Amino acid sequence: MESLLREWDGETVIVRHDRPTRAWIFIAIHSTHLGPAAGGTRMKSYPDVQEALQDVFRLAAGMTYKFAIPGLPWGGGKAVVAIPPDFDPQSRPALLRRYGALVHQLRGLYYTGPDVGTSSADMDIIAETGAPYVFGRTPVAGGAGPSGPGTALGVFTGIQVACEHLFGEASLKGRRVLVQGAGSVGETLIEYLRSAGAEVLFSEVDEGTIRRFRDELELKFVPSEEVYTAECDIFAPCALGGVLDANTIAQLKCRIVAGGANNQLAGPKDAESLRARRILYAPDYVINVGGAITLLGLETLDWTQERAEEEVAESVRRALRQVFELAASEGITTEAAARRIAEEHLS
Repeated sequence: MESLLREWDGETVIVRHDRPTRAWIFIAIHSTHLGPAAGGTRMKSYPDVQEALQDVFRLAAGMTYKFAIPGLPWGGGKAVVAIPPDFDPQSRPALLRRYGALVHQLRGLYYTGPDVGTSSADMDIIAETGAPYVFGRTPVAGGAGPSGPGTALGVFTGIQVACEHLFGEASLKGRRVLVQGAGSVGETLIEYLRSAGAEVLFSEVDEGTIRRFRDELELKFVPSEEVYTAECDIFAPCALGGVLDANTIAQLKCRIVAGGANNQLAGPKDAESLRARRILYAPDYVINVGGAITLLGLETLDWTQERAEEEVAESVRRALRQVFELAASEGITTEAAARRIAEEHLS
């Protein structure tokens, strides 16, 4: 942990050990240069505390870039609640309330919302002690609901822009798209893709979800071990991050990678590996910003749902086109282009 803390380029990290549950709470504030830090609360088990800390650092940095590229007045932050493998679900509400009290103690330095492992219902509980620094509560509780649909719209728009750049047209009719992960983001993305006439394949680990999409919607299911060798036009990772490394990139049979998962690249060199294979990569933090834009617009700017959707689509479309143009003109990866744009805005 000491080396991670020493090498991190963020501003500060708050660490709390929750004795009643043995959970570790990390709130990483990467940057407040453009405004107060904002980011979701991730709740899951990790192999060890070091991996949880490393994850929150990477996620917080991603939020900084996510807000900086479209020029939003927010900084990057993230929270990880690392629960033990034998976590008792009945202790969850009390843990969330204690976490909410910690968020409230920061007095607006950090705002949070739902992420992997948390829901709008969880935000309702966190807000009991953490308000007004909690976004994404249920509509009944005065919030805008889950961020997944907004994220999916941004990813869908990103896929259209990538097709426009690579194939000369944004149409998805007849394009084969493999969606990895049919959760809150992937499910809605699949709906957008089917409405646009795409041929959708999906990969998922939850048996109930698999039955629904495979048996009821008659979509082709791709087992996890075949995901990276499946032939498709677009691969859309929408589960957890770190799925693109030297091994998986070498197996890919797609032309475009554009998905909603955070931190899809296992390391910095993997963007160059994609470029070397002539696979167009839409950086995740450029196209998965839709959930954040939606929640912030609906809950702080009094946007209508229609206005929020327009803002998401236009923001992603403008930013990704700029990334692709810079990468092509400079002969660099799209990841490097995205970071350059973000750093210019931050400076």
